[in-house]
Amino acid sequence: MRGRTERQAEMLFGVTADELVPENHPLRRIRAIVDHVLVAMNDQFAALYKDNGRPSVPPEHLLKASLLIGLYSIRSERQLCEQLRYNVLYKWFLDLNIRDEPFDPTTFSKNRARLMNTDVASEFLAQVVLEAMRRKLLSYEHFTVDGTLIEAWASTKSFRPRDESEPPGDNPGGGKNVAVDFHGERRSNETHISRTDPEARLARKGRGQPAKLSYTGHVLMENRSGLMVDAMLTQATGTAEREAAVVMLKRCPYRRKRATLGADKGYDTRQFVSDCREAQVSPHVAQNTSGRRSAIDGRTTRHAGYRISQRLRKRVEEGFGWVKTVGATRKLRYIGRQKNEFWFKLTIIGYNLVRMANLELQPAR
Repeated sequence: MRGRTERQAEMLFGVTADELVPENHPLRRIRAIVDHVLVAMNDQFAALYKDNGRPSVPPEHLLKASLLIGLYSIRSERQLCEQLRYNVLYKWFLDLNIRDEPFDPTTFSKNRARLMNTDVASEFLAQVVLEAMRRKLLSYEHFTVDGTLIEAWASTKSFRPRDESEPPGDNPGGGKNVAVDFHGERRSNETHISRTDPEARLARKGRGQPAKLSYTGHVLMENRSGLMVDAMLTQATGTAEREAAVVMLKRCPYRRKRATLGADKGYDTRQFVSDCREAQVSPHVAQNTSGRRSAIDGRTTRHAGYRISQRLRKRVEEGFGWVKTVGATRKLRYIGRQKNEFWFKLTIIGYNLVRMANLELQPAR
């Protein structure tokens, strides 16, 4: 029988957001991890705020809201605040009541800027990794390192000579998009700089690929569960990946005294291999023999562990793929390395949380 479209509105309706979220919703497992981690960060949050004055948006809400942006590919803070008005799932994740007013977009952005200027994202990532350790999801001996180019929030038209005193004039055809013809002009990071984001550098992924203003994102992954235990965002230089790998390797508190490190051909240099061995780490780096001699010889490649590391290191691409697609970080959101590193680490945290929640659903082997 066809249903009626006219229905009498209920006069009283008592319900909480928790009752409307399904018991098997994946965000429930993620929220349980996040809430436990944020409690451990209470002392750090307290140091960021004074005891008097007008209350601001709680830092826990700022971080959880930022995770929602990455988990659900939300385009902007303004769109998040708009959806908080009617999206019950988002309100439940932020511990808000159904009738609570959403954040004002300007207030939310200004309050989150306080966190961007601190090292909260690094501490958040470290606490998530500690939670993974507590749940026995980590490997302490086998790691992988890799980096990827991430496009900066700046147009190639903003890449102008360093000694240029005046920017190009108005567009003859009208509009704000100034016409800039740089074809045939030799441009490099030594002679040019972006007027929009001075810290971005012109880089390309390979031969035949377009050069774009970019940063380089780096991760250190443990091989057992594919979780990212450390992350960095640096300027895109020819040696950035190897330099960042050494930094993350030396400051990693989770690895055992003897460990292995998988990496691709870009890390096959004498200096990097020497730095790894100095840190008592076996460099399971893919051999680069294209017109040169590899820094990795048979002493390393003859072991079965080398072949396992080479197979498992490709799992890091799953994390980069998630960050760039679901996390919407194929092109960065902010101007400046520090703010963009904050966002890059948050998307890495989001990937870790999703993976941790899914791993615990799998039967133990």
